[in-house]
Amino acid sequence: MFSFNRFSLRLASSSLVFALSACSFSHSSDSSSDSSNSISDSSNSISNSSSSFSGGGAKYEADVADYTYAYLKSTSSPPDYQDYLRGLSDIAKKRGISDWEDDAHTYKGIGKALKKAGIDGVGYETYKTNFAGSDPSKMQEIQQGYDSRD
Repeated sequence: MFSFNRFSLRLASSSLVFALSACSFSHSSDSSSDSSNSISDSSNSISNSSSSFSGGGAKYEADVADYTYAYLKSTSSPPDYQDYLRGLSDIAKKRGISDWEDDAHTYKGIGKALKKAGIDGVGYETYKTNFAGSDPSKMQEIQQGYDSRD
């Protein structure tokens, strides 16, 4: 029953996004680039909704947590964040996630790994800030992952 309600919400959300993009498309005579951007944005929203609904988000989050944990345990000081980010990109690509930099599952997975690795205090705050690029919403998602019971 829970998945049906989530599906209904995703379907309604996708319909709204489609309707909004159709409205934007009708203004194409004003600016064709504006309408194509709106259509592109709405298709990204629809694809993100489908990947979350299919359970791909939870699997991706677990993959991120496993990868991050292994990275934290094997990295030298100072960590090579560029190497780490390339690995995250590869994981996302395998899961069909194109906008992993803005996907909440990325940051929740990172938070879970930081907790599992036993990183706290100043070390935790440093990793959280660096992994999130100082973005407050991404830092909050890392905190949610860290605080979760998974």
